[in-house]
Amino acid sequence: MLLSLLLHSYSLRYVLPAAVMVGVAPTYVLAWGTWRLLSALLPARFYHQVDDRLYLLYQSMVLFFFENYTCVQIILYGNLPKTKENVVCISNHQCTVDWVIANMLAIRQNALGHVRYVLKIGLKWLPLYGWYFYEHGGIYVHRSARFNEKEMKSKLQAQTEAKTPMHLIIFPEGTRYDPEKPKTIADSQAYAEQEGLTVLKHVLTPRVKATHVAIDSLRNYLDAVYDITIAFEGTVDHKGERTAPPAMTDFLCKTCPRIHIYVDRIELKDIPKEQKCMKRWLHERFEIKDKLLTEFYDAKNSKRRNKFPGKCVHSKLSLKKTLPSLLFLSTLTAIMLLSESGRKLYVKTWLYGTLFGWLTVSIKI
Repeated sequence: MLLSLLLHSYSLRYVLPAAVMVGVAPTYVLAWGTWRLLSALLPARFYHQVDDRLYLLYQSMVLFFFENYTCVQIILYGNLPKTKENVVCISNHQCTVDWVIANMLAIRQNALGHVRYVLKIGLKWLPLYGWYFYEHGGIYVHRSARFNEKEMKSKLQAQTEAKTPMHLIIFPEGTRYDPEKPKTIADSQAYAEQEGLTVLKHVLTPRVKATHVAIDSLRNYLDAVYDITIAFEGTVDHKGERTAPPAMTDFLCKTCPRIHIYVDRIELKDIPKEQKCMKRWLHERFEIKDKLLTEFYDAKNSKRRNKFPGKCVHSKLSLKKTLPSLLFLSTLTAIMLLSESGRKLYVKTWLYGTLFGWLTVSIKI
């Protein structure tokens, strides 16, 4: 009985972080919405400057839980610059924690407020968040032939005209690589074979459309492209086979001891402009990822497993970067919930903010 209770308590370790991260959403959206209205008559760059600071505030709080609370070790390889740049980041995609890892890299460059994502269209239905991510510069795309190239170019152009700092995250695989979904992996490998491309083992065959539009639209605005490869330690079973990476709830329960992140900074001059040539280039980049991950998971020499080649740095995030945001947003939310009028506003923000957000994004997309 006691053991069962302890196991149940352990499984609930994600409840507090989840409650706080979701619970402060109405407070945050109200603050952002107020600024959105006040800045309506100002040049777009003023809106984006404050919006980026607000986004930094919220995402710093998120990283308190995903780094300081979980005590996960972040191990960096490659050449991540210490200062922020305008970049497109292309990354392998395994689980719902991947977007948080993009934040982990950005905060180490003081670029966390500038992070924007290319997102699958279904995420627009997230209550409050789906609307806000779009307004912050997120781009919703269809995976299929319904991909709207014109809309994506238009949104990127609007942000460059406003001189918005750009840290754009793209997952070119389009969906997650999950060892527990062998059909998805098999379909991806069949597509590669059909297209005359190298069949990949540890990543899916990348799709080029969103990556090409992003780099092509921002080429004169970018400093570089970051090629990011992520590996979660502890995701191999006793037979040496890959298992599913941690979901967000698993991660917050501290099931992942270390994350290994390899960053390769690529100059724009080394990236082809034509889509057909870029498709080949992108696949070659994922071949490199596949070799890195094969070494990480399958190296015959056990001493070479669970790490990428080359020098590494154990990067620990200071509480000074995250705790103030947690305290500030939690305090504001607590004050709001102490009064009856505050609680009513809180509930109405969840309800009407979500409905208005769905309507707004649906009309714009």
